[in-house]
Amino acid sequence: MEPRFWHERWAINQIGFNQAEVNPYLQQFWPELNLKAGERVLVPLCGKSIDMRWLTQQGLHVVGVELSEKAVQEFFSEAGIEPEIEERGQFKVYRVEACELWCGDFFALKARDIGNCAALYDRAALIALPADMRWRYVEHLKRILPADCRGLLISLDYEQSEIDGPPFSVPEDEVMQLLSPEWRVKLIADYDVLDHSRKFKDAGASRLIESAYRMFRR
Repeated sequence: MEPRFWHERWAINQIGFNQAEVNPYLQQFWPELNLKAGERVLVPLCGKSIDMRWLTQQGLHVVGVELSEKAVQEFFSEAGIEPEIEERGQFKVYRVEACELWCGDFFALKARDIGNCAALYDRAALIALPADMRWRYVEHLKRILPADCRGLLISLDYEQSEIDGPPFSVPEDEVMQLLSPEWRVKLIADYDVLDHSRKFKDAGASRLIESAYRMFRR
């Protein structure tokens, strides 16, 4: 997707992907990753997700990456927090004690920028990318994350011909094909949530499977 697409979505507040509540898969399955207090968690294409606030409440240090500065600003303003702001190369970094959001192009991020992230949380990154960018995304994760990283991925599976993305359909077989060379991936939840999505029901979708995967870097 071109950066302008996402800037326009945020500018007109067309952000149906943003959730008003903490993701239930995150709350249920994150503790199984056994992270220690203070460890760093990478959240790619983070938007203004309140999931990041939940992660900091677990004693973790969040490193979010987001293209839209409007999203980054709203994350802090809605939390009632005044962050410090600094320029770091191609990025503008908004920072408080346990959370730093890097505003800029995710693919310009270097391993040295984010430090040693022990975990990855992907609720809306992989499914935000068209097929030709998903391999690039996975390869970039390989470059910037350490060998002992672990993570939680949430994906969608629906009939792509019935509705345009984003979010795009990334079914289990594609998740495994993309990630299994570098990660041990296990499907840990799999539910049809069509009845809870007005957008997909109104578009005539026949199914909407939401899946959660636990990941350990090989």
